[in-house]
Amino acid sequence: MKLGYACLNVSLALKMRTCRMKTVEIEGMKRVKELTLENLQNVINILKWNQENQIDFFRVTSDIVPFGSHEILTWDWWKDEDVLALTAEIKEYKEKHQMRLSVHPGQYTIINSPNESVVSNAFRDLEYHYKFIDLMGGTDMVIHVGGVYGNKDEAKKRFIENYKRLSPGIKEMLILENDDKSFHVQDVLSIYEEVGVPVCFDIHHHRCNPYEEASIDDLLTQVVSSWQNKRLPKMHISSGRNSKTDTSHHDYILKEDFDDFIELLGDRDVDLMFEAKKKELAVLRIRDELNENNSFL
Repeated sequence: MKLGYACLNVSLALKMRTCRMKTVEIEGMKRVKELTLENLQNVINILKWNQENQIDFFRVTSDIVPFGSHEILTWDWWKDEDVLALTAEIKEYKEKHQMRLSVHPGQYTIINSPNESVVSNAFRDLEYHYKFIDLMGGTDMVIHVGGVYGNKDEAKKRFIENYKRLSPGIKEMLILENDDKSFHVQDVLSIYEEVGVPVCFDIHHHRCNPYEEASIDDLLTQVVSSWQNKRLPKMHISSGRNSKTDTSHHDYILKEDFDDFIELLGDRDVDLMFEAKKKELAVLRIRDELNENNSFL
């Protein structure tokens, strides 16, 4: 089991660089390129830190290319030789150390909206994420179903219809996650049954938004089955800040939450993404606690 964390590294205190639209308008694509190259170098630095600390699962931030999916961008960054050199270095390093890289487009990347302009923007954002994570050798792009818009069944149907419009490359990487308010894991599994999109199970979201008509063991069996002939299942864990059903994330993963999830997983082999505010420190704390108890993954 690979344990991973998302986007930034607290220990290195690195920040991904961006800029205002006004800066792009004044300084143009040259400034966007400078920031992009700096961000890619930061990814390399994070992966090297991860390797030194035996962490081989990482979610790359969406903030690689400033305004990467915005219409203002006129630079074909995915063809730029300097960008390709850095992404090739990332891919080579990832493969050498058998790392797993993923990406998670944001909350506004919604392909089930009844508003076609929102869907078009989401498609453009997915294409942006696909291009850079593919160049890095990443394998997983996680999204949520989206909004309910007053009718959950119709919202799921729109997701299915629009999913079919996605490019083959995006479909190969796309993973669908249950959320903490609207679409529980059975909703997501029902979409999988229609289009074959694998399911990323989030245990904290399941606690906040449970499906109670089936046991969690049965649900996990179905989730793992959705990855058949793809790759090792990817799942998420987080702890609520103030309680098990608090949707806000804790700084760390509580040991009891980790132990409970590992027990539920049983002998199922998965990679586990930590969603905690302290990022890599949350992974290190759990690993230290396991070592103290002579318990190894």
